[in-house]
Amino acid sequence: MIHNVKKTITAFSMVVLGSILLYNCEPDADTLGEQLFLDGAAQGKEEPFDVIAYNINNNDTIRTDAAKLTYGVLGAFNESQFGMQKASYLTQVKLSTYDPDFGTNATVDSVVLVVKPRFASDSVKTNTVDDNFTYTTAADGAVNAKKVVNTYPVLKFGKAKRSLTLKVHQVETFLKSASDTVKSNQTYDISNELGSKVINGNVSSVAITKDDGGSALFTSSTPGIRIPLDKDFFQTKIIAKKDQPELQDASNFIRYFKGLRVSVAESDGYLFQFSPNDMEMIMYYKYDKTENGTTTRPQTSYSFALGTGNAHIGQYQYERTGSAVKNAGYNSVTGDAKLYAQAMGGNSIGIKIPESTITKLKDKVSKDKVGIISAKIRIYIDPLWNDTNYAKPTEFTLLRRYIDPSSENPAKVKSNFTNDLLKLAGVPGYTIFKAYNIDKDNTYYDFIVTQSIKEMIEPESKPSTDKTETKYFKIDLGSFERNADGTSLVGYKSTTASYDTRRAVFIGNDAAKPKENTQLFVTYGTK
Repeated sequence: MIHNVKKTITAFSMVVLGSILLYNCEPDADTLGEQLFLDGAAQGKEEPFDVIAYNINNNDTIRTDAAKLTYGVLGAFNESQFGMQKASYLTQVKLSTYDPDFGTNATVDSVVLVVKPRFASDSVKTNTVDDNFTYTTAADGAVNAKKVVNTYPVLKFGKAKRSLTLKVHQVETFLKSASDTVKSNQTYDISNELGSKVINGNVSSVAITKDDGGSALFTSSTPGIRIPLDKDFFQTKIIAKKDQPELQDASNFIRYFKGLRVSVAESDGYLFQFSPNDMEMIMYYKYDKTENGTTTRPQTSYSFALGTGNAHIGQYQYERTGSAVKNAGYNSVTGDAKLYAQAMGGNSIGIKIPESTITKLKDKVSKDKVGIISAKIRIYIDPLWNDTNYAKPTEFTLLRRYIDPSSENPAKVKSNFTNDLLKLAGVPGYTIFKAYNIDKDNTYYDFIVTQSIKEMIEPESKPSTDKTETKYFKIDLGSFERNADGTSLVGYKSTTASYDTRRAVFIGNDAAKPKENTQLFVTYGTK
């Protein structure tokens, strides 16, 4: 058992990670299969076979707790195919130090919440805001300086030129711990609004340098959105509770100040990702400081802890009324004409290899003495979706769905990595899928299932110990997560689907487009 686990880990370590795709102008046979065809093939022949392609309804919900959110999502987007989607984010707040001493007569000057979106770092616009800027330091007082602002576009999906209003509210529902499992459609009690900020789709960083010598006086490390919060609320909620039980330990504080929710006021615009662990909340305040009989009021700051260790939750809302996906159909028997793939709890794509196709392939193997060189499931983007000019998907996950008759519940359908990934990840040239014509009208994707089909059709290709029956595959938008050093995949349940903002419409089993229907393409040759 340990030996098998080590072999699997070794295979994962050799996976070509990331998007795991190649761009090509014309389709070509998957060369991986040629390595598996023991006696070689005099000549390979590619032939299409029917599959059943259908929508899988995930009920617009997905796990979005801290374990799933490498990135959070904010925004709203409304279009005719998928309807309206709105993404909010909730986080616990903790003190960076407990039982803090804010000094005598502390008064809050301002409080800011900083959200750091993903942005296009190669599209910087530099603006020198003020060559005659005055910066005040505690040591030197007013200093002549230069203030430079660098502006970057936020990475968005949707209507990129819209403005959005970010709103921050206090959460009144206890958020428990970061290890709790949470679904994206869970509701929460929300109370007073603490602040808001209109954003135009850009983020900025600020650098302030001293005129004399050019030394740095202030640099914001990562561009972010700074949302001003209600200073009077923090005066009452935090400063006034000095030396009180509410601020003396974490258990008391997370029940006293349960958390924050960041949302958008609008119902249309765009979605963007940000790093939950990089969020900041900083309280700037003054206090009495007496030295040598003289009392001054210096300004200082206190940073709250919003990062790792806090409960982080993605909350997603959908309104499908009037959208095409509302009437998508979920027909796993004969298939669906259109396939509506959407991450963040939206539909998955199911692929079933029908008995008729399995019989045809088995007949070729047994009667015609052929061997399977390669196999791939080809799926086309629907032309109507292609015309929208929304960014096309570049990340997918592919899982096999199977029945294990030896398990306690043999009727239960299970999921796992495909046998291709489990057994062939270390073979040079292996990819989960390839994308073709990504910048053209007839975009399609080939999902590599060579080993899976060989084991399904060729008796000698399947280990005698494997009693599972695999006829189903599941395709989702997003990619498999990798471990901290990037060398291996975490597991088949660990994907970016909880925060991947893209969606697309594909052609399934559409009688009007027989050549572009989802099909299985098998290349085989005679032994």
